[in-house]
Amino acid sequence: MEQLMRDTLLWLSRNRRAERWARRFGFRLGAGRFVPGESLEDAVRAVEQLHRRGLAATLDHLGEFVDRAEEARQAADFCVRTLERFADLPYDVYLSVKLTQLGLDIDEDLCMENMRKIVARARETGRFVRIDMEDYAHNEVTLAIYRKLHAEFGTEHIGTVIQAYLYKSADDIRALAPLKPNLRLVKGAYKEPSSVAYPEKRDVDENYKRIIELQLQSGGKTAIATHDEAIIAWAKDRVHELRIPDDQWEFQMLYGIRPQLQESLAREGYKVRIYVPFGEDWYGYFMRRLAERPANVGFVLKSLVKA
Repeated sequence: MEQLMRDTLLWLSRNRRAERWARRFGFRLGAGRFVPGESLEDAVRAVEQLHRRGLAATLDHLGEFVDRAEEARQAADFCVRTLERFADLPYDVYLSVKLTQLGLDIDEDLCMENMRKIVARARETGRFVRIDMEDYAHNEVTLAIYRKLHAEFGTEHIGTVIQAYLYKSADDIRALAPLKPNLRLVKGAYKEPSSVAYPEKRDVDENYKRIIELQLQSGGKTAIATHDEAIIAWAKDRVHELRIPDDQWEFQMLYGIRPQLQESLAREGYKVRIYVPFGEDWYGYFMRRLAERPANVGFVLKSLVKA
């Protein structure tokens, strides 16, 4: 039953009619639990609050699968403005971007042009940009673009994401190892066929540990993005055993999910970075968060009743 609910929520995340219905209710659906707001200033306030709690941040201006070049350029310009807004603020924050929002499905050269503009501004402002990994259809081209940008801007200003539910993820980390890449390691949130992804959670968990170990030993920086306490405990032990320097790794979690755990880890002395999404295109992200834990649907229904 839970898997059926998860599949339904993932389907709804891509359904335009459902999105139009949801946007009528806006944040009354409870999206504010996972998305602090629609504007850049909402994001600034969220980062400031996290900073006060001892937490770092990464910002994601929500949006994906753009199909017009002008929209892609506007998205890139907004990313540049976001970097500029934080340039003189004393917060540990960087930017996460999706290539389909920046024109990847329109023209790869357009996407590269937009990414170069963003990462160049990040370098000028002393910030870092992470290329989010999307669905499997965009996996190889995303890695190829990452390699090109890494060659131009270096590890200090560009990184990407590897998803543990893909069979190929360990091979990808081995192939990237000579670059000493800065990688965020996640389990994966898109629905993929069993021909390319592990269908069973236990297999995803085992592969997640495998790729964490590979990346920790690669010499590149490692962001372990999980709320799974068993894996967190395992990672703490493994980092200690491997004597990984504190500045070479961190935990990452999503805004609004397990905030007590986030603060507990920070109090223990671990670096914890929170993924902060914002913007008007919150619907797809919100539905994917519900799909990861269908029990949260009850929270949404309560929000609707209160509204």
